[in-house]
Amino acid sequence: MDLDLRKLRYFVAVADRLHFGRAADQLHIAQPVLSRQIRALEQDLGASLFTRDRHGVALTDAGRQLLADAGPLLASAHAVRRRVSVAARGSRRLVVGFRAGIPVIPAAQAFEARHPDVVVDVQRMEWDDQALMLLDGRVDVGYVRLPIDETGLRLAPLYTEPLMVVLPAGHRLAGKEEVTEADLAGEPLVWHADPSTQPTRRPHPDSGHRVRGVEEKLEHVAAGRGISFVGRSETVFYSRPDISYVPIPDLAPDQVCLAVAASRTSPLVDDFFTTAQATAEITAECGNYEMWQLGGDAVTKLG
Repeated sequence: MDLDLRKLRYFVAVADRLHFGRAADQLHIAQPVLSRQIRALEQDLGASLFTRDRHGVALTDAGRQLLADAGPLLASAHAVRRRVSVAARGSRRLVVGFRAGIPVIPAAQAFEARHPDVVVDVQRMEWDDQALMLLDGRVDVGYVRLPIDETGLRLAPLYTEPLMVVLPAGHRLAGKEEVTEADLAGEPLVWHADPSTQPTRRPHPDSGHRVRGVEEKLEHVAAGRGISFVGRSETVFYSRPDISYVPIPDLAPDQVCLAVAASRTSPLVDDFFTTAQATAEITAECGNYEMWQLGGDAVTKLG
């Protein structure tokens, strides 16, 4: 039996909240209707997805597996609708995502020279939405930084760049030619998702602050709330007097990759992939040695 995407969306709503009433409110349907749809999905799959008792609602092992698989599947379905809509309008447009510090211009210019009828737009991505934006079709192809959830994606390494530790301007290590991982033992950490995604585990994993973007990260560091790490190219984009960037050679370098949804088949995307790989060295040099400014829908070289 084919998997009903509507029932799958209902399941995700309940799984995210572990509460049928709140999920029904979010979906704008009656709770009994939602309960019937979930029971029907369980019958379709031949598996119980939730346990329900006086303590509340919990996912079964089958439910946890379905939740892990549901995100990429729903995102892929949404991407199909988006691409069909674009094709119906006769548009020739490629949206390239990028993480902070990664210039898109070298590949975009080379690509546009080969495809003058295609408009290349760029879209900033953060660590927590870079995979989702590729899977749901908001971005056709993206420059990403590892780590990233690779489920449903096809990745190609482009280049690496050294990591730098970000310190408050008045920090005891600020201004040093370089530091070691041991020098940072015990320092509170300003981090993105969880400590396992950070390049070093020495700073106490229970201390510090969670942040979403680079700008927010730097604000916390400047305020003295912790240290953090960025690729060398990001230090060129974000120069400010209240923080200090110091090389930390004993950490593995930052890996920049090109990514696309694994289910995506497009000659334009494939050609951009090839162009980006051919211009990877230029991109790395631009990110490390020149000042570029990239906006949400435009790219401007400042020189």
